Amino acid sequence: MPARLRFGHRRFRLTRRATVLLGVLAVAVVAVPTTIAATSGGPEVSGLKDGTVLSAAAVKDLRLHVTGNRNDPPKVTLDGRPVALQPDGNGFALTPAGLTDGRHRLEAVGTGPLPFGSKTATRSFTVDTTPPRLDVSVPKNVGIKDAVTITGKVEQAKLTADGKPVSLDKGAFRLRYDRPPGGVHLAATDAAGNVTAQDVAVNVTHPEMRGVHMTSLAWAYDKLRQPVLELAKQHKIDTVELDIKDEDGVIGYNSRVPLAQQAGAGSKIYDLKATIDELHKANIRVVGRIVAFRDPKLAQWAWNSGRHDMVIQAADGQPYASTYGKISFTNFANPDVRKYNIDIATEAAKAGFDDILYDYIRRPDGPLPRMSFPGLEGTPEDSISSFIADTRKAVRAEGSYLGISVFGIAATRPKEIAQDVGAIARSSDYVAPMVYPSHWAKGEYNVANPNAQPYDIVVRSLKDFQAKSDGTAAKVVPWLQDFSLGVHYGVPEVAAQIKGTFDDGIQSFLLWNPGCTYTAEALPAMPPAGKT
Repeated sequence: MPARLRFGHRRFRLTRRATVLLGVLAVAVVAVPTTIAATSGGPEVSGLKDGTVLSAAAVKDLRLHVTGNRNDPPKVTLDGRPVALQPDGNGFALTPAGLTDGRHRLEAVGTGPLPFGSKTATRSFTVDTTPPRLDVSVPKNVGIKDAVTITGKVEQAKLTADGKPVSLDKGAFRLRYDRPPGGVHLAATDAAGNVTAQDVAVNVTHPEMRGVHMTSLAWAYDKLRQPVLELAKQHKIDTVELDIKDEDGVIGYNSRVPLAQQAGAGSKIYDLKATIDELHKANIRVVGRIVAFRDPKLAQWAWNSGRHDMVIQAADGQPYASTYGKISFTNFANPDVRKYNIDIATEAAKAGFDDILYDYIRRPDGPLPRMSFPGLEGTPEDSISSFIADTRKAVRAEGSYLGISVFGIAATRPKEIAQDVGAIARSSDYVAPMVYPSHWAKGEYNVANPNAQPYDIVVRSLKDFQAKSDGTAAKVVPWLQDFSLGVHYGVPEVAAQIKGTFDDGIQSFLLWNPGCTYTAEALPAMPPAGKT
């Protein structure tokens, strides 16, 4: 009997043959393999949204996925050219290669659900690997306490300065600072994500200076202080370098830095304000010396307080013992150690020190594999250079220069104690190499006996430091020797070092004597150096 089907108000009569055929079709649909059923809607493309703009970095990491039956893979083309596929999970992976800047079209054609035939998935995208243009103008001949405006223009991009958004007026920008910044990191990012980054340095010219070293105790002792003040009256010096934090980690005044108070580092050896006022009244520049990472006071407090990460360690996890003591070097890679020294430098700059001069800004002597620096990323040289850059930003904001004392051997052996002169010069206002003749080995710079040939070793070694600092705004201000070690040093020897310095075109120097007594007769009287 004929089968009947009712659809709405109409009746359709099916023959027995048609009924059998319909049944076969129904069975066929049910029996479709699962691999085809998974792609019954046609191929799908993932890993790239339609209309995306890709940067150079995004193109490099681009990896797409196309679903499809491995027995009947989709046909994929990029800009009309076939693309090779690799089986991956429930489909295929492809990594487009040779993408040039401009618009592109990806097309994937695969089998759709029966009885509808093929299906197509497409992605249109743009490749833009050209970084945005960033033009910057920095003022020149800037004084340390001058207001500064950095201007420039960026094309079709967003701009940040030290991570903060910058307002743009048709691409133009103006950044104003009350003091010359120690450095500004600019980053322009376009719609594709391409970045043009630039570290902008505002260079200031450090004035010439001729100075002598004074410890906190020496300054507090009238019989040592008065001869130094007399040298200034005679125009033989114009600068006093005064210890802020010394080799024992003792701060010469009553510091208000919280960690200094916790560690008991402060003292009342001299009155901070009164001292600076006295020196400035006498037209004497005041350079504050901070012994940075050789710091037994902080190191011992940290170790005893369970803050072992603040101390440079030996391979066995114990404090690294050096010739300076069992627990003497703090860890320059530790954020709290870095902040401690920067806080002291900032406090001193606010109080009126004209310069901050770091010393012992290095790792201890000895083989590097025997030392551990908890938290260190990269090399010790990089870590120390970044610390210097951070400090300059802080003290520049208070109107102070930043100098860095370095070993004489640093020019030729930057990894010996982690002092890369070129990197240090880029992050500071001057480099102060300790070119003491008594500290050189025989034969250095082809000088047979440096200790007995003070002129030769000074004039040759300083040329090397000038070469290493070339291309930066940093000056070279050497430490010279006014003490005897192995060879007696008097007027001729001290005067020879000064002559070697001047013959290299350097008009500045600092004299070191651990007892803080100086050879007045060796110092030439000259007009006072310019003041800022």
